[in-house]
Amino acid sequence: MPELPEVETTRRKIEPLLRGRVIANVEHDAPHRYRDTHLSVGRRVAGLSRRGKYLMLQLAPADAAAADPHDLEFIVHLGMTGGFRLEPGQHTRVTLTLEPDDTGEGQQLFFNDPRRFGKMAVVRPGDYAGMPTLAAMGPEPLSDDFTEADFVRLARGAGAVKPWLLSQKPVSGVGNIYADESLWQAQIHPAQTRLTPAEGNRLYAAIREVMARAVEAGGSSLGSGVGNYRQHDGVSGLFQLEHHVYGQAGQPCPRCGTDIVKTVLAQRGTHFCPRCQMLKERSKGQTA
Repeated sequence: MPELPEVETTRRKIEPLLRGRVIANVEHDAPHRYRDTHLSVGRRVAGLSRRGKYLMLQLAPADAAAADPHDLEFIVHLGMTGGFRLEPGQHTRVTLTLEPDDTGEGQQLFFNDPRRFGKMAVVRPGDYAGMPTLAAMGPEPLSDDFTEADFVRLARGAGAVKPWLLSQKPVSGVGNIYADESLWQAQIHPAQTRLTPAEGNRLYAAIREVMARAVEAGGSSLGSGVGNYRQHDGVSGLFQLEHHVYGQAGQPCPRCGTDIVKTVLAQRGTHFCPRCQMLKERSKGQTA
């Protein structure tokens, strides 16, 4: 599933294609999955931002005579296999057509999604009642809002740390890949509960470092299947070349040489080093 680094890379790549352009048409055949997209037609894309794993197009009226003068947001969740392309394909689910620009050139973007888990919705800005994960999402990991003190405090009362991270509540955008990589770097078992302050400090630093490196590398592209993440022009991310544990089951840990283990935690495949990331028993309230 595309996580923050992949979604941020997508945002950076397609923003120049969308900013300032007027949406001429949105075509699809699944109104239950792509809700109220018709409301975006005739609107100008004023900007393109990201929140966690969500893309957010800011839509403004294209002219002062618009029937509805209010701004809107076009929310996109890529799901497990979604991504934008410059050409249509076998798994194109949504076609976004833009009006010609000043040079007379039109533009189309195609949302491909083999497994059909991606979603879109056009809403009033901040109206996320139908998107509870987005509404309750924690701070961005690379922003000033993500503070070490708050994270360490919350981690002291957390249950199993990996599912806690995947909930998106302590920090946004961390999914399966980057949870495993951050926990390995911080030397914390994915099922560890009630992190000590020292563990919380290490994990905070690891999340920020791993996310920054992954964004710089353009995210992770795994395998060669049609549903694997690629940038809109087909270019692969490169962070998979830096994975220490994710997808490395049976390979030696880069830190200690012990074979990496894959298990299932909260129904998610989970990779860790059994030596570097030993599970520590703690009595209730023990966080020293």
